[in-house]
Amino acid sequence: MMTTVAEQIALWADKLRDVSAMGLYFSKNIHDQAAFRTVQTIAMEMLALTAGKAVEQIEPLRGPIFSRPTPLAAGDAAVIDGEGRILLIQRADNGKWAMPGGALEVGETPAEGVVREALEETGVHCRPISLVGVFDSRLCGTTSRHHLYQFVFLCEPLDCREVADPSHACEVQDRGWFPEEGLPENLDPGHRLRIPEAFRMWHGDGRAFFDQSVSG
Repeated sequence: MMTTVAEQIALWADKLRDVSAMGLYFSKNIHDQAAFRTVQTIAMEMLALTAGKAVEQIEPLRGPIFSRPTPLAAGDAAVIDGEGRILLIQRADNGKWAMPGGALEVGETPAEGVVREALEETGVHCRPISLVGVFDSRLCGTTSRHHLYQFVFLCEPLDCREVADPSHACEVQDRGWFPEEGLPENLDPGHRLRIPEAFRMWHGDGRAFFDQSVSG
């Protein structure tokens, strides 16, 4: 998969984020801690450069993002009903269609997280059936400043119950149910691979998807 210069710099920045966060977590020596904080600041400066922003605009990410080691975790709910229609949302940030999902929270399992995200963004109650796969953001078309591990779970709607007002409706322009052969044309790039994998699982292929390594 071809990467742009900006994407490569962002990836290097994310690797430095991981190295600095892990170093700050384990270091006891104040000199080592100072060195890792410098690495962390350089990573933030690199990210600011690729995003076309001032470093001051990136500074609020130091605590919640740059101090966290390892790739970040996110999840999607592939909610497919008995008629073979998948529940999609039209994202407010880019106007493209995607499965409901988002960042997983501390204290919840990945399966719990995707059920929560589906309810928050669509108002649809669902339950997870099986793990579709674990996707690497670098390899599946996801546009992200940070390296993500994305969990996708096949889910079924429960009694077609919906709340009147999803709690995170501000993140969604629209929502709808789509058959496998009638998906919207303007799918979010990161979901073009993941949605077919969800339908594969729904059709009875129980093998979970996982990305091959970049070199393999």
